[in-house]
Amino acid sequence: MRRIHRTPRDWVADLALFLFAACFAALSAPSVPVPADLDPLWRDVDQVIGGLGCAAVLLRRRWPVPLAVAVLLAGTQAHYLVGPTMVAVFTVAATRPWRVTAWVVALAFAPLPVFLWRLAELPEDHASSALTYFALIAGAIGWGLFRRSRRQLIASLRERAELAEAGAELRAEWARRQTREEIAREMHDVLGHRLSLLSVHAGALEFNPGASAEEIARAAGVIRESAHLAMRDLREVIGVLRAGPEEGGRPQPELADLARLVAEARATGGRIELTGPPEGPVPPPAVGRTAYRIVQEALTNARKHAPGAAVAVEVTGNPAGRLAVEVRNTPPPGPVPGGDDDGSRSGGGRGDGGRGGGGGQGLIGLAERARLTGGALTAGPADGGFRVRAWLPWPATETEAEAEAVAVTGRE
Repeated sequence: MRRIHRTPRDWVADLALFLFAACFAALSAPSVPVPADLDPLWRDVDQVIGGLGCAAVLLRRRWPVPLAVAVLLAGTQAHYLVGPTMVAVFTVAATRPWRVTAWVVALAFAPLPVFLWRLAELPEDHASSALTYFALIAGAIGWGLFRRSRRQLIASLRERAELAEAGAELRAEWARRQTREEIAREMHDVLGHRLSLLSVHAGALEFNPGASAEEIARAAGVIRESAHLAMRDLREVIGVLRAGPEEGGRPQPELADLARLVAEARATGGRIELTGPPEGPVPPPAVGRTAYRIVQEALTNARKHAPGAAVAVEVTGNPAGRLAVEVRNTPPPGPVPGGDDDGSRSGGGRGDGGRGGGGGQGLIGLAERARLTGGALTAGPADGGFRVRAWLPWPATETEAEAEAVAVTGRE
């Protein structure tokens, strides 16, 4: 037997409906059209059946449909079951599926066509009592359907609220993930350049033990300076993480800082030729910062995977157009670090994009940076070396747009 667990609120509702059915039966008993010639014994039995029907209301949660069918059929003979019948059909309409509810409604109104057909022949009190009965049953069914719709609406709103909360959590998790990725890219860009300088000069000292005291002092100075700058950059990034976005962040590089970046790379012995950036108007900070990071990562990769190769950096563009960035290196004069035994010297013959054991994650991050600013980046072997090429949008400023409009108007 299926066990029904009732909460205190359910018990209160069931007892209230039991009292409603009993009170309705007691109050309506004087107006019930009972035949005058009914045997007193059957009258007592009729009242007992009415009382049992009121008590059966407490079973409405366990057997709602059987209870409704039983009281509807018994009501065709008994005269005091209107109250229990109203409660039973209300329960079915409020809790059972639409198909089951439709069958119970059909059973409840099955006598209606016969009643309407014989309406003219019935005494006035019998006709009035029957019309009241059908109206009460219709009202109970309508109230049950309203309760069902309200409960479904509340459940739908609760589900939507839960989905919205889950969506908010997913968006928050996505934002945290984006922040972690941004931090990872920033740490890679900031520290990768400095640490690659350390690696180059430390390797030079290791493989050239016969270097002069002046060369050793110069390399040690570069190592000390690179380590100092790496520690400074690391402290700045950690400071940003501690302070939070509302307290500002570390100064970000701009396109004008390319000359300083190339000078640092040349100080380590790199053969780097810089063309650009264009003079005059400067691109938006996000575009300039992205271009700087692209050149920084390309120089770091060239130093790591094509040591000694000549590198050409070219930055061109104009407002209301594109900012083009290209970094290409020639084949390295020696074997590629970590390269294959076939003597590949381009740094670009590896399956990871020609950038060694790092899996090309730096280039993937740069491509994502370029995409977020509305541009694109490509990288791959070229002429025995390696080439990184990117374009970034350079929208015209309001002043430049006005100057262009004035120029066009003057030409007209």
